[in-house]
Amino acid sequence: MSRRKANKNCAGCRRLQQQLEQVQQTVRELQQQLAAARKDSSTSSKPPSSDIVKPTAAPPSLDQTSRPAGGQLGHPKHERPLLPAEQLTVPAVYHSLEICPDCGHGLHQTSTPPRVVQQIDLGETPLNIQEHQALAGWCPHCQRTHYAPLPSEIEQGGLVGPRLTTLIAYLKGICHASFATIRKYLRDVLQVTLSRALLQKVIRKVTEALEQPYEELLQALPQQWRLNVDETSHRDQGQRWWTWCFRAELYTLFKIEPRRSGDVLIEVLGKEFAGVLGCDYFSAYRRYMRECDVVVQFCLAHLIRDVKFLTTLPDKQEQSYGERLREALRELFAVIHRREVLTDKVFERQLDQARQKILTAALTDVPAGRHSQNLKKRFERHGAAYFQFITTPGVEPTNNLAEQAIRFVVIDRRITQGTRSEGGRNWCERIWTVIASCASQGRSVFAYLQEAVQAYFHKTAAPSLLFMES
Repeated sequence: MSRRKANKNCAGCRRLQQQLEQVQQTVRELQQQLAAARKDSSTSSKPPSSDIVKPTAAPPSLDQTSRPAGGQLGHPKHERPLLPAEQLTVPAVYHSLEICPDCGHGLHQTSTPPRVVQQIDLGETPLNIQEHQALAGWCPHCQRTHYAPLPSEIEQGGLVGPRLTTLIAYLKGICHASFATIRKYLRDVLQVTLSRALLQKVIRKVTEALEQPYEELLQALPQQWRLNVDETSHRDQGQRWWTWCFRAELYTLFKIEPRRSGDVLIEVLGKEFAGVLGCDYFSAYRRYMRECDVVVQFCLAHLIRDVKFLTTLPDKQEQSYGERLREALRELFAVIHRREVLTDKVFERQLDQARQKILTAALTDVPAGRHSQNLKKRFERHGAAYFQFITTPGVEPTNNLAEQAIRFVVIDRRITQGTRSEGGRNWCERIWTVIASCASQGRSVFAYLQEAVQAYFHKTAAPSLLFMES
């Protein structure tokens, strides 16, 4: 074979080798894109509702037998206790039997206690409709007619009294009812017809009634020792707005802003926030941490999803790296779940050992893949921020507190399709704050709204959501 022909063959082999490498690189890139496209709620921050294919339910274990629906044989019977006599609104009705239903013989009185059935029902007219007349008087000196002043609650309330105002706010806020649905309920159940404009006016009054307690919570946020924060978007007149959720120990506050940036955190919490901020790894929180030197607890649940995503990548080294990290995180949570059976010193020692193992796994033998390198950089820069809960008792390792609180907002957003004005945003901020805070404190939302509306009608201070009245 001539030298020219041999060189030609070598050049052809090099071209084929280059084409093969290009094809292999393309395959690797496509596999990574496919893995990214297959992200679901278990490997990313996507909500479970976005999963196209739902995971199949785990089959029952061999020692787990199927059982019929309803009450189980052998379980103790539970009966509702009777209401006390002072709660009865109408006198008791006595039903007697004079003839035996079996043989027709006459019955004698007995000392056996009667069978008692209590029934709760709506009255025929559940509304109280009262007329107030301000009598007129003529002043011959001023040549004017003057009317007697009405009580403040009548003047402020107008056609709709405090309890009905509270009911409308309850239906609109906690029941996600539209104005059309509220109108139908009032018409069909309470037999009163109110216009949509009047219902909007009622909601504006409740919004104003909640302004003072809402501002009190907002001013108290920077003094909290622990806050969990999360955010979600909604539409307002076609524009994207962001609902920020700040969950403190005793209350939760929602704030709607046009931005999803660290500026919101600086404005709300200030540059000298001294508490611990629980959050996910979103850039706004990292910026706030960097610029204001804030102590942050990044969510371990989000980290676990990112680590689990590594195990779905096509590269075997990245899969192995993800499995090592995943196993180290499992051991950390195994220690957390054994908290009740460990002494304080043993618990702290095992937590620290589990933390060191995670850091070692995250920073040792890291593959060259982009996702693995990104995770390595995250641990190099902010690794300590994932373990603040170890040295700060009371801080949660995950951001579940904020995510649980914001779930109600997500449901409301899907039902109501967002807001359409500044008034609507103010209403949502305040009613969501009341609902979540009352749930944290074990208070009745309806009772609190009624107190706030009564205070507004009487022009007095609204009840606080920051401190529970004794």
